[in-house]
Amino acid sequence: MIAHFDRRHFAAMLLATLLLPGSAPIARGQTASGGCWFRGNTSEVAGRASKHDSSSLALEGGTIQVCYGRPQRRGRTIMGQLVPNGVPWRMGADEATAIHVPFPARIAGVNVAPGWYSLYAIPEAKQWRIVVNGDAQRWGVPINDTVRTKDLGSGVVLTEHLDAPVEALTITLRPKSSSAATMDVEWENTRVRIPVERR
Repeated sequence: MIAHFDRRHFAAMLLATLLLPGSAPIARGQTASGGCWFRGNTSEVAGRASKHDSSSLALEGGTIQVCYGRPQRRGRTIMGQLVPNGVPWRMGADEATAIHVPFPARIAGVNVAPGWYSLYAIPEAKQWRIVVNGDAQRWGVPINDTVRTKDLGSGVVLTEHLDAPVEALTITLRPKSSSAATMDVEWENTRVRIPVERR
């Protein structure tokens, strides 16, 4: 009877691990929600100043997902001040912004295998450099030499001006075709469209 219970318990733990595609098992003091990884327990995450969100989109071969923190504008000047030009930015709040692709993909022009990755930006007034990093389960700052050793590559996307300001940073996955999408990042009066495509 005890051996039977142990086998079932092991199977349940294995299944729970497999339900988080491409991710490592959740360690003590960490939590996952809908595949998104957070540091700390659920009540700690819920009490943060910046709420957390995700966007997902089904394409041929599976569903891509982005997990991110949503800082608020609160009357501040964002681009060029709170988010300075030329400085690596986590493109969100708290944990690093993370993306999961279930198939071989190209993110901002960077070829990646199926799995989880973190993203950060180096913004400028007219363009952002989007960096794809191999460590998806990390706090968003600092983006230092240790973090950057896991950079897989980067690509440049142009900025667009929004007439109506966006209060909370918003990331939305939008389809371009059955195998390609854009990851649209909007905050204040700026939007960038990061290409994500199956290869």
